[in-house]
Amino acid sequence: MSTSTNTVIPVIPVIPAPPVIPGLPVIPAQVGIQGVGMRLGPRLRGDDASRHRRGDDEAQGRGDHAAALRFITCGSVDDGKSTLIGRLLVDSKSVLQDQLAGVQRSGQTDLALLTDGLSAEREQGITIDVAYRYFATPSRKFIIGDAPGHEQYTRNMVTAASSADAAVVLVDATKLEWANPRLELLPQTRRHCLLVNLLRVPSIVFAVNKLDAVDDPALAFSNISAALTAFAIAAAIPARATIPISALKGHNVVDVVPGWCGYHGPSLLQLLEQLDVTAEETQESFSFPVQWVEKQAASSSDTSQGRRVLWGRVATGWLQPGQPVQVLPSGQTATVVQVVDHVRRACAIGAGHSAGIVLDREVDVSRGDWLLAPAALKPSREISATVAWMDDEPLVAGRIYWALHGHRWVKAKVQRIVHQLDIHTLAETHASQLEPNSIGHVDLALQEPLATLPYSRSRVLGSLVLVDTASHKTAGAVLVR
Repeated sequence: MSTSTNTVIPVIPVIPAPPVIPGLPVIPAQVGIQGVGMRLGPRLRGDDASRHRRGDDEAQGRGDHAAALRFITCGSVDDGKSTLIGRLLVDSKSVLQDQLAGVQRSGQTDLALLTDGLSAEREQGITIDVAYRYFATPSRKFIIGDAPGHEQYTRNMVTAASSADAAVVLVDATKLEWANPRLELLPQTRRHCLLVNLLRVPSIVFAVNKLDAVDDPALAFSNISAALTAFAIAAAIPARATIPISALKGHNVVDVVPGWCGYHGPSLLQLLEQLDVTAEETQESFSFPVQWVEKQAASSSDTSQGRRVLWGRVATGWLQPGQPVQVLPSGQTATVVQVVDHVRRACAIGAGHSAGIVLDREVDVSRGDWLLAPAALKPSREISATVAWMDDEPLVAGRIYWALHGHRWVKAKVQRIVHQLDIHTLAETHASQLEPNSIGHVDLALQEPLATLPYSRSRVLGSLVLVDTASHKTAGAVLVR
């Protein structure tokens, strides 16, 4: 196929949407990307699924510090991420005795097994999928995502980071030349730091682990902390703190060990209790991706307003009756006459919350369409974006992918690869293709126009997911520049 920008991309039938279960008033989960916002079905363990939803619902309407904090642990392979989460769960008394009895190895408690639940994870002693766990302290609720450290599972880490309020980046002191003042960080540590920063995770905390296993913990922490600070400054990463910890022994995880490694700050849990959740994008103009269209049988005789309820989650801005809206892609306009929440209570609803909308007249709206504030956003067929490439096949110019924006699928053609980011030097280098787990800048041509904002302004409107047209595998996370 020609790479000319005038080439017409052939129309291919849209991938069918999952069936809607009758009787449900709304489907609140947002498919696709939010932040990259990719909410691709997190794996919750045991009763954590119900507590995950309850923690969010109880937090709605309260202050930033009262809301449940979603955070992930990330970093290189075997840096102790799963052990750290196990330590947080045990020391915060969130694990029952029978659960502890089930994670014994050779008479010792293996804290990592509290999150590594897949049989392959337990056999190999590694984390493969993202495991979510719930726990609470007297002052805060938490939802933890245990992200894998292996390079081949970077896509899973991106999925977890896309909806996180904070990221704890672990660094294994035993893997570094800790006695060298000019030590080099591991590539995967650098990659994860860059990714969580690109995904606009608001709070990033460095945790230097396994310092109890080195000969001079204070010197090791000093040198590693200096290396992390230098890297964060060079990459413009706003790190909140660097904390020395021992996930195995519990030093500075829940309780502070005063003066250990020359550190006199709060413990990791104390710091997490102080962090704010991600602010919803209520300051931007209104936008709403339609997820489900419900026909109201009882209103068939009422011609004063539309007979369908448009369900979804408000992406940006506020929604209230009397508000004019424009439908993308049709361009039709209408006025909102009724707004209800997820339990069908009439109220104004802000960004980040589920809503049902009734318009003043019948308008052709289906799943995947967007409702926008009139003239607030200018849809475009061309996008310049940063992409985190996650497919096993390299990204090359000329390839065509499905692009998912909200719930809307369109075809996207890679016009050109502008440059690739070198994770070691942070330099932008020329590249003819992007290898798996690379980060680069690309130009995309879309089959149909999309209303987007720069990702720096909106994690929802500024993000897309690229999906392989043949295998239907998630190929890349796109952040609009």
